[in-house]
Amino acid sequence: MSRSAVTKAVLGATAAMTLATCATTSLQSTWRNPAAEPGNFKGQKVAALVMSTDQSVRFGAEDALARELTARGAVGIPAYSLIPKELNQDKEKAKEFLEKANVVGVVVMRVVGKDQQVTQSAGGMYWGGPAYATFWGGGYYGYGWGGVYSPSYIQTDTIVSIETLVYSLKQDKLVWAAQSQTTNPSKVGPFIHELVTKAATQMQKEGLVR
Repeated sequence: MSRSAVTKAVLGATAAMTLATCATTSLQSTWRNPAAEPGNFKGQKVAALVMSTDQSVRFGAEDALARELTARGAVGIPAYSLIPKELNQDKEKAKEFLEKANVVGVVVMRVVGKDQQVTQSAGGMYWGGPAYATFWGGGYYGYGWGGVYSPSYIQTDTIVSIETLVYSLKQDKLVWAAQSQTTNPSKVGPFIHELVTKAATQMQKEGLVR
């Protein structure tokens, strides 16, 4: 195989690896407010708030988060449907809209970091093949002059750090907080689903939700 052919094969394999990479989420740290009472949002309205200046990103993420909250027994409502965007930073007005809608809790998500991680791994080693078996004869001497290429694969991962906060408006307290990392998130829906699942599982373990 010529060097150019090998190069094309390496690029193709690298592309395939990139496409095959899936998002993975892990909770890096969590905090439970010792002064807060365990809550139960079942059947009650909980606002899904994703802090982003990009409205299209925010709307899609809040819709996904609201669906996950509803799937777990609460009545999840995207915050954008309750608070006009021009009043997002007006605390008193926002409070008024949430109270009017009988919202008892808020789940907030915010991106706090985004990094690139480059990983390089050694490519295929084929020194056990017949071309390397002897130096003379049909072995390495003639083959080696044709060019030997041992490829390596470079993979770039995007790591997004997310802060998740759970507030009880009845108690007016932060109840639970977590920071998580997600590698290579590509679609909002699956990413929110995985993150909320991990957060809900951890909160249940800590006796924070019934």
